[in-house]
Amino acid sequence: MEVDKVEAQNQQQKHKQVHLFYCLESEELARKVAGHSDLITLQSINWRNFDDGFPNLFINNAEDLRGQHVAFLACFSSPGVIFEQLSVIYALPRLFAASFTLVLPFFPTGSFERMEEEGDVATAFTMARILSNIPISRGGPTSLVIYDIHALQERFYFGDQVLPLFVTGIPLLKQRLHQLPESDKIAVAFPDDGAWKRFHKLLDHFPMVVCVKVREGDERIVRIKEGNPAGYHVVIVDDLVQSGGTLVECQKVLAAHGAAKVSAYVTHGVFPKRSWERFTHKNEGMENAFAYFWITDSCPHTVKAIANKRPFEVLSLAGSIADALQI
Repeated sequence: MEVDKVEAQNQQQKHKQVHLFYCLESEELARKVAGHSDLITLQSINWRNFDDGFPNLFINNAEDLRGQHVAFLACFSSPGVIFEQLSVIYALPRLFAASFTLVLPFFPTGSFERMEEEGDVATAFTMARILSNIPISRGGPTSLVIYDIHALQERFYFGDQVLPLFVTGIPLLKQRLHQLPESDKIAVAFPDDGAWKRFHKLLDHFPMVVCVKVREGDERIVRIKEGNPAGYHVVIVDDLVQSGGTLVECQKVLAAHGAAKVSAYVTHGVFPKRSWERFTHKNEGMENAFAYFWITDSCPHTVKAIANKRPFEVLSLAGSIADALQI
C-alpha cells in the first residue's frame, strides 16, 4: 500500500495542474491550449482602465492560487499593451504560487535592431532585463517560454533570475509537410545563411537550397548559393516575416530555377501595415506564386486578419504550449 501511495505521489508530481491566465489578445490561443489538456484550467483577469487611461487590473480568484502552478500567456504586440501585462506578470508569482511560467510566443523587440554605432539602443536587452526581474515564486525563478527568438544572441541577454526555454515551431511544419500528397518531392529553402544556421539541423532529411543576397550596383539581388530546386515543391523557411520582400524575391529565383511549387513557413507572421496582403491570391501577379504560406498563431492580430485567405494556413502552437507548461 505504501508503494502505491508513493507511486501516486510521483505521478502527481509528473503532471502539474496549471492555472493559465492570458491577455485579451491571446484568449483564443489560451482556449486552444486548455483544450489540449485536462490539467490546464483557464483563469481570468479584469482588464480595465481608470479615467486617466492607466490600467485598473484585477486578478480573479487570487487567493485560490496559493500553492498552485500558475502561468500567463502574453502577447507584446505593441508598446501600448506591454505595461499592463507586465503589471500582471509581476503580481502573479507574489500570490504564493508554487511556480510561475510566462509564455511569450513572440519576443518582438530586436527584430529590426542593428547595433552599428555608438548611440544605438538595444531595446531587446532592455526587455530581457525587465523579464529577468520578475519576482520569484515559492518554487523559484520564473520559467519563460519563447518560440524562435529572432536574434540567437538575445538568449544571453536574460539574467539568472529567470529560466528561459527556447522552443521552435519547426515540428509543426514537419508534421504538416508529411501530410501533403507530394511529401517525397519537398525541398527546403533558406533565404540567407542565418536561417540555414538556425534551422538546417531540424530539417536535415529534406533536400536543401540556400539563398543569398548579393549587391549589384545600388540593388541587393537574391541568388541561389547552393542546392537545386528543380522539380521540387520548395518551402522557404524563416523565423519571422515583416514586409515579405525577401520571401517574394526568393520565390521568384526558385521558380526561375525550375521549382514545381513554392511555399513559405515562418513562425511569426508579424506583417506590419497589412503587408500580408501582397501574398494573397487576389493580389495581381501573386495568384500562383505561393502554394501555401504557413504561420503559427504567435501573432494574434495577423491570425484574425488572414483568416480564410489563401494561401495562408495557421499551424497552432497550442499543443506545444500545453506540453511546455508541464516541464
